[in-house]
Amino acid sequence: MAQYERFTAHNGFVLPPIGLGTYRLNGDDGAEAIADAVRAGYRLLDTAVNYENEGSVGRGLRLAGEAAAGVIVTSKLPGRHHEAPANRASIEESRSRIGVESLGLHLIHWPNPSQAQYVDAWQGLIDSRERGVVDQIGVSNFLPEHIERIERETGVRPVVNQLEVHPYFPQVEAVEAHRELGVITEAWSPIGRAGAILDEPIIREIAQSHACTPVQVVLAWHTARGVVSIPRSQHPERQRANLAAVDVLLEDAEVAAITALGRPDGRLFDADPRTHEEM
Repeated sequence: MAQYERFTAHNGFVLPPIGLGTYRLNGDDGAEAIADAVRAGYRLLDTAVNYENEGSVGRGLRLAGEAAAGVIVTSKLPGRHHEAPANRASIEESRSRIGVESLGLHLIHWPNPSQAQYVDAWQGLIDSRERGVVDQIGVSNFLPEHIERIERETGVRPVVNQLEVHPYFPQVEAVEAHRELGVITEAWSPIGRAGAILDEPIIREIAQSHACTPVQVVLAWHTARGVVSIPRSQHPERQRANLAAVDVLLEDAEVAAITALGRPDGRLFDADPRTHEEM
């Protein structure tokens, strides 16, 4: 992974190229799957209050034992907790449910602009970082104007913006804007609607030429673009295969060909941060 040490934020914070998404990894089965991933070498786990599985993530870390050393756990502040003092309690509760002294990374899940409280939420994350409850803070689903506003009003820039990014929705402008700001782009749903994307002729052609799977091609495309991907899988073999995608090195022309799959209606659902809100 040495060649991909560019996943570094403006303040020196570093993330691995591939982490584990944990959405719908719930209960004891979810905890076992998370433990398997940690044992396989994952060093980034992504959860959220709204996933209702922070406890299972914490249990998975404990089941993994010594292998969990150095794992960065991400959680997210939901829209209903943007306002102070609810944001403080929410972040502390996430830490308690996961069972760590401090969370590696905490994000605002959605800006929810009609509430007009995302600056308050951001200040809550800043305060929590200063109190040692979290190590690093960032955002999710933020547009450039949202990032500009929170930095203007607080003087603090996020280290991460987690967005919907996949070949049908490559977010070219956002990825470039983040790179200029030193904000790491993370991709949620990095394979998109896996069936359709994985059946694209160009994806299959590149997979054949690199003797890898179509999923690995898509994950390698993210890595080549400097984007952290967090694919979800409950199966140990698939977890290991996803992690091995860092060894698939794509040519610039291959990256461009996959990016060209982008389409105007490429979002998975109507989740434009200008209007979409989640509580």
